[in-house]
Amino acid sequence: APVAAAPSAACDIVGLKLEDVIARSPALQKPANEQAVRDLRTLRDAAVILDAYKHPKVCAQVLTVLRGLAADPERAIDQGGDTDEEKAEAVEQARKPKAPEVKPLESKPNEGRSPESKSPEVKAPATAPEPKK
Repeated sequence: APVAAAPSAACDIVGLKLEDVIARSPALQKPANEQAVRDLRTLRDAAVILDAYKHPKVCAQVLTVLRGLAADPERAIDQGGDTDEEKAEAVEQARKPKAPEVKPLESKPNEGRSPESKSPEVKAPATAPEPKK
């Protein structure tokens, strides 16, 4: 099995033990605070990605914010995400992967003409030619 790289010293994601913090916090266990828990996990995931892409300083900044929110779950809940439904929908749409745009093909020489002006299609003969002797 492949072994994951150890986090950098500046970005100790494992040492944060976020799941333990969530499990010990009665406030974060309430169903009404599911979004705050998702946000904490999203920040942790962002720190993992930043560390993997060799951005230890930014990772450490994210962990500082995360530690502060995890240390005071009530603050995390009170400052929690925007409740604007339209904004929430826009954020959710932005998270979904998009298919690449397909560019229209360039116009062909016969496009834009009436069907009568197009060259007639050549059809294969109905029977095969007789073999030559």
